[in-house]
Amino acid sequence: MPELQDIFNHVRLDTLSPAQAKAFHMIRHCRTSKLGYHAEVCMECGSVEVSYNSCRNRHCPKCQHSVQEEWVEAQMSKLLPVGYFHLVFTLPQELNTLVFQNQKLLYFILIQSAGHTLIELAKDPKFLGATIGVTSVLHTWGQNLSFHPHVHCIVTGGGLSSDGLRFVRSSQKFFIPVRVISKKFRGKFLYLLKRAYFEGKMSFYHKAAELSFKSNFLSLVDRLYRNNWVVFAKKPFKTPAHVVRYLGRYTHRVAISNSRIQSFDGQSVSFSWKDYKDNAKSKVMTLEAVEFTRRFLLHVLPDRFVKIRHYGLLSSRNIQTKLSRCIKLTRAKPLAHIFHKQNRSCRCCGSRNVILLVFRSYQSAGP
Repeated sequence: MPELQDIFNHVRLDTLSPAQAKAFHMIRHCRTSKLGYHAEVCMECGSVEVSYNSCRNRHCPKCQHSVQEEWVEAQMSKLLPVGYFHLVFTLPQELNTLVFQNQKLLYFILIQSAGHTLIELAKDPKFLGATIGVTSVLHTWGQNLSFHPHVHCIVTGGGLSSDGLRFVRSSQKFFIPVRVISKKFRGKFLYLLKRAYFEGKMSFYHKAAELSFKSNFLSLVDRLYRNNWVVFAKKPFKTPAHVVRYLGRYTHRVAISNSRIQSFDGQSVSFSWKDYKDNAKSKVMTLEAVEFTRRFLLHVLPDRFVKIRHYGLLSSRNIQTKLSRCIKLTRAKPLAHIFHKQNRSCRCCGSRNVILLVFRSYQSAGP
């Protein structure tokens, strides 16, 4: 079956951002001699097993599995024996061009607005009256690789009371009405958007250039205030173990996996996708290889941008205090580790006396 790497090796693109160019060329050279190799040497029988190095780029579909396992392993001790909810916050399409031209700033505002909305509403006594935990994951793609920025939030079904003495459990249904969340999210995002505009932090190019004028920008904001914003609450997870499996699937997902690519003839690419506007029917889309590559690269994140963030109980400053208190109050037992790293052993003689030698290539990772 064809892979993303095969397509990239047939395509030449000229106008790429530095982050896109880096991802493009790293994926092209993943597990090839361009990136060097490593050797496992058995000190007992002398056998040598050589493999090419992975690129470790976070947009490469080949390189996410081990990183995903390590991340999920680190979250195991933070799970509480309560229900967990899944919410999705989506921006209106009218903002897509503006977001794409200001990715680092507006992705951050999107994640922050969603996280703070949930934390602040949960503290309100008429909803829960407690500090909850939220893990937010940014995705920027739709199933057909269109630009569709949205945030997945995993929310604890309960939290620590304001006096820190009780763990307040939520009902089986999500404890905040979706329409309330939507209005709060819209208000927070647009407030931060306007502040960024008036502080001169935003850029406007091509189609968005007219928004650099104050009257046009404020007109857009007014229209967005009048619209309903989409916040979708999915069914709650049955157990914390289901949360772990979900996080493993979503946190390190890339725009398209190799398994969805069905064919590539050197000119066009066919891949499977779900059309959620048509009852999530499975369909096949065919694009020219250049267009397919262009769409994939729309979802390369800015360098050093953190797409997974934690709020409330799960923020770094609260883990040792509020989260630890919740673990004691709920008498949470640590989950058994799902992933285990196996010690290297020789395939020839079975000895564990194996050393790893890494040889990095000094060749350029460029085209």
